[in-house]
Amino acid sequence: MNWLSDIGSLIYPSVCNGCGNTLFRHETVICNLCYVSLPKTNFHLLPDNPVQRIFYGRAEIRHAGSFLQFQKKGSVQKMLHALKYRSKPEVGHLLGKWYGQDLKKSEIFGDHDVIIPVPLHKKRLRKRGYNQSEHIARGLAEELNIPVVNDVLLKKHFTETQTFKSREERWQNTMNSFEIRKSETLLGKKILLVDDVITTGATTEACIFQLNKASQNPVSVASIAYTL
Repeated sequence: MNWLSDIGSLIYPSVCNGCGNTLFRHETVICNLCYVSLPKTNFHLLPDNPVQRIFYGRAEIRHAGSFLQFQKKGSVQKMLHALKYRSKPEVGHLLGKWYGQDLKKSEIFGDHDVIIPVPLHKKRLRKRGYNQSEHIARGLAEELNIPVVNDVLLKKHFTETQTFKSREERWQNTMNSFEIRKSETLLGKKILLVDDVITTGATTEACIFQLNKASQNPVSVASIAYTL
């Protein structure tokens, strides 16, 4: 009943995960103002973009892009903080759907067979309760009509947080941290690898290395945000 919902909203108002303002009845997860203010990169329209260049000389890829520009203390940082640390997987799902709506318009990203999220180690997965990249991937999958495969790329070693590490430290921390199981299921597949944020690209690079071996095709990469 609407009046019960209205009373509940007064006592426990739903707030936007981008700005913290109270959501109106027709809004969910992220308010309309934050949506129209998203700092989109439009990299899905640019074959040569800053995310693509991160992997030049490091990993063989087909395409790479990010949905949003990460801004310190901005709404994107707040959304991703809610996704990763405040038990808000719905933020990732919605951002994935929005990104998928853009990717559908892109000739560059229009022909993949499977979506694979960057995995978490089982220890971190137990602590967080979910893999944020998988929720992003499932939002993308709804719009792109591509299946999500989450049981072939696994993280075999637990690594410390990458947040305060240099590029070299991140690379050393992640190389050989991932493995492929049931590799025959990926042979010949065009894979879209999904992550939440790309900074140095070290974690993504380690995943690309394993996926390229299994599929024998260069992988494409899509993330919600990137930061310089």
